[in-house]
Amino acid sequence: MRRRLTTAATALVLAGIGLTGPAVAAPAPGTGPAVRPATTADCPTGWGSTDKYAAGHEYRPLKNIRTGSHECYDRIVFDLGSAAPGLGYRVGYVDEFHQDASGDLIPVKGGAILQVYLTAPSYDPNTGKPTYPGRGKQSLPGVDLTGYRTFQDTKFGASFEGQTQVAVGVRARLPFKAEQVGDKLVVDVAHSW
Repeated sequence: MRRRLTTAATALVLAGIGLTGPAVAAPAPGTGPAVRPATTADCPTGWGSTDKYAAGHEYRPLKNIRTGSHECYDRIVFDLGSAAPGLGYRVGYVDEFHQDASGDLIPVKGGAILQVYLTAPSYDPNTGKPTYPGRGKQSLPGVDLTGYRTFQDTKFGASFEGQTQVAVGVRARLPFKAEQVGDKLVVDVAHSW
């Protein structure tokens, strides 16, 4: 009985100084080191939900699209494989997702649709050979959103006239940010306002 009380008291003391607590799950592959659990006060929400864009005319073939779930946001990353200082992009919410060129409506699950355009075709502009296996109107290959708090669906729209179009179905019109980081376009969508 005394041993149980001592163990319980020790656990309470350690919890009080922060040495124990909820376990932090390992991050998804490629998303970075584990971080301490965030509180709502720790999470940035000042990104807003208006369109984000950068003018640019340099084309780099799209190599991969991957996602990660973090404590405060879900992330989608567009890998170009080489730096494109003149990368152009436009990211914003739309009421419906229509495929470039054809205009066909593509259903996307979720409470809101975030559309991403980037000046990165899914093919090599010099040879026409595919560099990313996305197929129009289909989910993004290799992207599994199981367990994500904000992302609910992805769809590949098209790669047409030097730009690629993708939709991300999200829970609601939540704040997001978009920025080029080296050879990547990174889009983060917050879990809450």
